[in-house]
Amino acid sequence: MPDHTPVDRQLPTDEARDLLSLVRDIAQREIAPKAAEEEDAGRFPREVFTLLSESGLLGLPYDSGFGGGDQPYEVYLQVLEELAAARLTVGLGVSVHSLSCHALAGYGTKEQQTEHLPAMLGGGLLGAYCLSEPSSGSDAASLRTKAVRDGDDWVLTGTKAWITHGGVADFYTVLARTGGEGARGITAFLVPGDAEGLSAAVPEKKMGMKGSPTAQVNFDGVRVADSRRIGDEGQGFAIALSALDSGRLGIAACAIGVAQAALDEAVAYATERQQFGRPIADFQGLRFMLADMATQIEAGRALYLAAARLRDVGRPFSKQAAMAKLLCTDAAMKVTTDAVQVLGGYGYTLDFPVERLMREAKVLQIVEGTNQIQRMVIARHLAGPDSR
Repeated sequence: MPDHTPVDRQLPTDEARDLLSLVRDIAQREIAPKAAEEEDAGRFPREVFTLLSESGLLGLPYDSGFGGGDQPYEVYLQVLEELAAARLTVGLGVSVHSLSCHALAGYGTKEQQTEHLPAMLGGGLLGAYCLSEPSSGSDAASLRTKAVRDGDDWVLTGTKAWITHGGVADFYTVLARTGGEGARGITAFLVPGDAEGLSAAVPEKKMGMKGSPTAQVNFDGVRVADSRRIGDEGQGFAIALSALDSGRLGIAACAIGVAQAALDEAVAYATERQQFGRPIADFQGLRFMLADMATQIEAGRALYLAAARLRDVGRPFSKQAAMAKLLCTDAAMKVTTDAVQVLGGYGYTLDFPVERLMREAKVLQIVEGTNQIQRMVIARHLAGPDSR
């Protein structure tokens, strides 16, 4: 990762500026130097998440009364961007952890929050979010994992799929069916990672993000106390959608981080590489590519921050979150592809990180709602539900 001048960020407070400085220092010292080697080896950096927790960076957008950082999303998302620029496995991992805490922080009782949130937000625990299943991805309301009441407990049976941190998480926020078909029959639960009957399959072999375990998680009669039910029975799908609106902003920020890292690499290479007696950055065709890459990054950053500011003042932001996720992840795919082109043959080799960034960018167009789903969400806000 080239040592360029940090992004000129608009931050609301001196505290936020100090926070971003801390994050950049951790990213440059502890994360970026090992990223290529550990991704190639498929190694999950659990010690990095422990360090982030100890530094107060795993609970930034949540209440300090429960161990959080009291930071607005405007600041939290820029932290994610810095982490993702150093290594997407880390940036996306923090975003998924925050997503996993959302249900309890937003819908749990005070007793539940007091009991569980401090360890989740700042006690070294790592979370996973269990919504998707082998037969229900985009159509999440058709999920089949069941939770059956048994006295003061619930018994969970089923399989979740595409779970980031599957098998390494300390807790899982799980959406399961407690009632009839459709969205109204779904309830949220907080399940300990060491619960009897919970197991994870062998992680998926992926194109990119090889250091981040993505696995099916099986619930074979997992017994969960009713005190770990989050919200009312049947409220789970509404809780899930609320979490996803915020989670999509996390993905958008991570995408811009990946794109920024690719642009930094492309600029550094173009200003050093000589052809025909001068740096290739002198050639207009390549200069225009770099200009377009930078413009897409700035546009994406501005859009995700605009959505974050809506969220921070309590205004609706679902449409803007979908727009940000769509634009930022498409931009990341385009920028990383162009970065490979700028480096030419070297860009296609493992000697430079742009090929890894290109492979990682692709998954961001898919996770937490494919970009086709984002277009459906945006269109629904503009023209109402499909009349079919």
